[in-house]
This record gives sequence, structure tokens and C-alpha cells, in this order.
Amino acid sequence: MNGIMIQGTSSDSGKSFIVTGLCRLFSDMGLKICPFKSQNMSNNAYVTHDNCEISTAQALQAQAARLTPETFMNPILLKPKHDKSSEIILNGRVFHKPAEKNYYREFAQNQGIQAIRESLKYIHENFSAIIIEGAGSPAEINLNAHEIVNMRVAREANVPVILVSDVDRGGSLASIVGTLELLGQDRERVKGIIFNKFRGDINLFNDAVEWTQNYTGIKVLGVLPFMKEINLSGEDSLTLQNFYHAKNISRKNINIGVIKYPGIANFTDFDSFKYESDIDLIYVNDCKDLQKFDAIILPGAKNTLSALEWLKESGLDNAIKNFHGFIFGICGGLQILGFLEILPISTSFDYSGKITRQISGFLANDNSIKISGYEIHFGRTIYNYNQDFSALFSITDKNFNTASPEGITNKNFSLAGTYIHGIFDNDEFRAYKTLKKLQSTQYNKYALRER
Repeated sequence: MNGIMIQGTSSDSGKSFIVTGLCRLFSDMGLKICPFKSQNMSNNAYVTHDNCEISTAQALQAQAARLTPETFMNPILLKPKHDKSSEIILNGRVFHKPAEKNYYREFAQNQGIQAIRESLKYIHENFSAIIIEGAGSPAEINLNAHEIVNMRVAREANVPVILVSDVDRGGSLASIVGTLELLGQDRERVKGIIFNKFRGDINLFNDAVEWTQNYTGIKVLGVLPFMKEINLSGEDSLTLQNFYHAKNISRKNINIGVIKYPGIANFTDFDSFKYESDIDLIYVNDCKDLQKFDAIILPGAKNTLSALEWLKESGLDNAIKNFHGFIFGICGGLQILGFLEILPISTSFDYSGKITRQISGFLANDNSIKISGYEIHFGRTIYNYNQDFSALFSITDKNFNTASPEGITNKNFSLAGTYIHGIFDNDEFRAYKTLKKLQSTQYNKYALRER
């Protein structure tokens, strides 16, 4: 195939960032370029136009390549349920067995590799070139016999590999040399090296570049600077390092706390806040001083009931109930607000299947505020609308002929929830109904809530 593969010496080395950038670069050059990651492990998922799931990272790369996100760009998505089991999404749909114990190896060498080959064949026949992203490190020798995401895929596609190392984390020279030493015959496939996330005077790194090229015999293609202004969606919740402590709270800004329970899902829902200069978004995992926040958001959860149990064990359930600022729940967070009896809703898990769909509509009480997003969830929720609570959104069908209520809010929009992922990506909604509300009530939080 025409193309390249970007692999890293570690997780979070910058593979996704580089693939995304190359997709836009080659698209600007007029090439019909396709991003591809054979298997991703992440609870951040995107719903395609045909109601299938892929990783948000590959959806973003597709958009960078000016393409509609499709399942062949990410045929396997593993969504961790707990430490020893993951839900398998194969070609966008839930596979009948989870990835646990020894079953995953059987799946990888049968249904998994077959789906990868079919996707590669389709891309080869319909695109000018492919840019493949690896996962973790290709030097995990304990996994090499069964891996279907690094050198196995490079061999299947017959493409050269560029190796990326994170200078910021330290030890980049050793990680490059060590990785190459452990690759065996696949070492010959590596045709270039990129140092990523470099801080400081580039001239001080020239000796390291020269040494690397002389020692390995592989050309260093570039040294990329550390760019704080680049905020691509993370795949792993380990990337969420901004936990709450006293110095995070700024009296000048609006402080939003996102409850980080185990199994947090689709935390990409909050990426848009990174670009708001007067917003500090802080991930919270304890109940200390919760009242110092202007707003709290309960995000999605891979397992709602496990997240609910953790909230009760940590004492955050009562802290949320007694919170006097703005409360918003998304997906699993919406369900939890019902289980905590904060919202008048009831959710049942009848195992009738997962709901995945793209959504568009408008604010229920202001049809000039258009919204769009997508749903990914198990469970069915009944909204018990009454004189104090009403629908948050009105969702239209594809032909805009009918509309149905979705989500729930109290009368003064201080307590609300929805199933719609990506809801804060809607600029008009985020600014008009959220930030504006918080700005006007920031220093009068105890008057905000009306239960």
C-alpha cells in the first residue's frame, strides 16, 4: 500500500497528534488520504453517520483529512469495563463476547485480523494513501505474538514506519535505542525518527540528534516543539492530570468541576472549554471543598452503577446533593442524577441493546439555539416532567417533520441533564445557556439553585 505508519516508543508519545497533522497536510496537497488505527482502547467514542462507534481520535483524524468518519478507519474499539474486561466494538457494533481472560487472543487472531485485512483492502482500493497509527509501543515482546496494532499491521499493509519519542517525559534516547533493539527483523521497517514535545533551545539538542542518527543509522526527520495550545482529544483518562487542589481555584474565572469517577467515558465532551479564557475546568475525585466550584458536571461512565457506588463510598454523592451551584449530567451522569434523586427521572437497564445515534435539534424553549451531537448508552430513561421540570431539548427527525423531547432541566436552568455527547461543542448553547448563566450568578451561587 501507499502510506506510512506512525508508531511510538510509549503511550502518549504524540502519535495521534502527528497522524492528525499529516492527514490535514496531505489533504491540503490534494491527496485522498485515509487515517487508520486497527485497534484502539478507549472509552471515548464517536457515533458515525450510520450509527456505529469508532474512537474519537480516528473521527478527528478523518475530519482533518476532510472525510466523513467511517468504521473502516477503526475496525476494532476496546472499551474497558474494568481492569480485566473490555467491551469489543467490531466494525462499529458490539461484539457478542467481551475481551477477557484468554478469549481476546482467540478473537485477535480470527475475527480481529480478518476485519483489519478487510479494512486495509477497502482503503487500498479507494484512497491514494494511508496513514496508520500504532498503539503503545511496538517493543512489548510479551504481546508480539498476538498483537494486531503495531508491526503486525505494518507488515499487513507493507508500509514503512516512523518512530516517535516523547522528549518531555525524559529518557527519549534510551527509549529509541531500546525499542529498535527489541524489534528484531521489524527494525528494518523503521525509516525515520521524530522527537516530539521538545522544550527549550533547539540548538542544545543538536548533539542528541546527531548521536541518534550515527548510532541507529536511521534519519531523524524532525524535532517537534512542545505546544501547549494544541489540545487534541486524549484516549486514556490517565491524560486527565488537572485534579483539584486549592491553587486551581481562581476567583477571576468560572470554575467547573468534572467528577472523575472510575470508568469515566467521553471526557472529550469538555474539550471546548479548553478554549474559553475565563473557564477553569478541573477534574475532581473527592468531596473536599466542592462548594468552591461554580458548576459541576457529571460525565459519562462506562458502568453507571459502579460509578454510583464509588460516589457513595467516597462521600461525593452527598456533596453533590448539597451543592449550591450549577449541576449538569451527561449520559451516565444524567442517569446518576436520577439514582441520587436529584433529577425526577428513572432509568432501567433491560439489556435490550445499546443506543447509538447522531442527534440534532434545538433548545426546547428557544428554537433559535440549534444543537447537535450523538448518543452512546445502555439503559432507557423516563423523564418525569412536571411543573418544575421540562425538556431541555427538542430533537428533530432527519426530515425535520417531527420533534421529540430530550433531556431535562429545572425552570431556571440550574440543574439539567442530557444523553447528548458533544453538547458543549455547540457554541451557541455553551455560551448562551451555560457560560452566560454562570457569569451572571458566579458570586451568588447560593441563590442559583431552586429545587
